Amino acid sequence: MLALEKHRVSDEPIRFPLPRRRSFARLASADGEEEFVLDIYFGDVDFSRFSIQLRARQSVILARLELDGPIHENPDGFLIPTPHLHLYREGEGVIWAFKIPTQKFTNLSDRSILWNDFMCFCNITIPPRIQRDMFS
Repeated sequence: MLALEKHRVSDEPIRFPLPRRRSFARLASADGEEEFVLDIYFGDVDFSRFSIQLRARQSVILARLELDGPIHENPDGFLIPTPHLHLYREGEGVIWAFKIPTQKFTNLSDRSILWNDFMCFCNITIPPRIQRDMFS
């Protein structure tokens, strides 16, 4: 599902989320057969905690990128510091976290670049429009 080409379904821009809230955009596969949801979350008043995730079929998280959140403990007891990436595993969901692949995510301190890298990673070829002030 992550490899499917995805497109926005609306030209309406994603609205900037309030602290501790989510904004989302609906996506569809290029053939229109599958639906996806892209979520953006800012956790604090200063927006230091930030995550982007892609869901399929409303509730199946395929990928979630987390910045400035808590350390994640994998089922094997191994601790993964933030930033980290959760990826769907058949039968397990997203309970495993991984170090961010630096060849795919080139600049974690620039949210605009991070956004573009996540779009590429998830094969979102026609991404949702977004308000520019989101990245300030």
